[in-house]
Amino acid sequence: MRRRTPRVAAITMVRNEGAMLRRWVDHYGGALGHDHLLVLDDSSDDGSTDAPGCAVQRVPTITGHFERERMRIVSAAAAKLLRKHDAVVFADADEFIVADPDRYDGLAAAVAAGRGRAALGVLGLNVVHHAATEPAFDLNRPLFEQRSLLKMIPLLCKPSIKLVPGPWAAGSHGLRGNTFEIDPGLYMFHLKFADRDHLMRVAEHRRAMVTMDGRAEETSWRFTGDEMVALLDRITADLADPASVPEFNPVPDQLAKIVQTFDNGVTRATGRRQVQAMEARPFRRIPARFSGVI
Repeated sequence: MRRRTPRVAAITMVRNEGAMLRRWVDHYGGALGHDHLLVLDDSSDDGSTDAPGCAVQRVPTITGHFERERMRIVSAAAAKLLRKHDAVVFADADEFIVADPDRYDGLAAAVAAGRGRAALGVLGLNVVHHAATEPAFDLNRPLFEQRSLLKMIPLLCKPSIKLVPGPWAAGSHGLRGNTFEIDPGLYMFHLKFADRDHLMRVAEHRRAMVTMDGRAEETSWRFTGDEMVALLDRITADLADPASVPEFNPVPDQLAKIVQTFDNGVTRATGRRQVQAMEARPFRRIPARFSGVI
């Protein structure tokens, strides 16, 4: 008997994410259906959550430890969605998960293949703007017509697709009480570094929130826009020809070493923090088969 296609929902949590939220809704709405999307609004005042094209839930003002409270709110929302869905995707507004077309016919097919697991880990990939050869990012055009480079960031290989109601932990980089493995057929393209001007705006926006209420001050949010753009310029300075970079191809044996379980019951992705990883990790080209998917 043929098994039914899994019902998959997607959640994001935002504050003033503007144009990037529109792309998030378009991407996951196209993959899963707009009726299966939920935007958790953390006090946005830029109008971006007034009518995003999917359900919006306003969340209470976060007054405690930001990451712990964020995980509590997101995990509770996911548990509720899992009453009527087989899986829930949690992705920031600039995180776009794509099933490798060589392996799966979309996200639902990847979830179907992962039945029986607690969660599916993704390949965390920072798309990188090579400003010397690539123009400013046009949000109205397909991403991979404009960008060709990425860096895999082990710490971003998160359990982004959850099939059980157990909580996310460690800022969504892990699970508490459950384990997961990275699926080499699930690519998560993170767009923070995909455009130099966008990086400046995002970094300044997040730094302002750190200054305002101390949220995420232990993360890269503490860096200014100038510092983050200087990082991008530094890592791309010696790369003259992006076309000479080898295409990205994950190595399963290496992926297995990224996820570890700790004594506190949390299984999580490990590795250098994002800034250090961006300095150290090699460039790879985005595989041509992903053209047009974002």
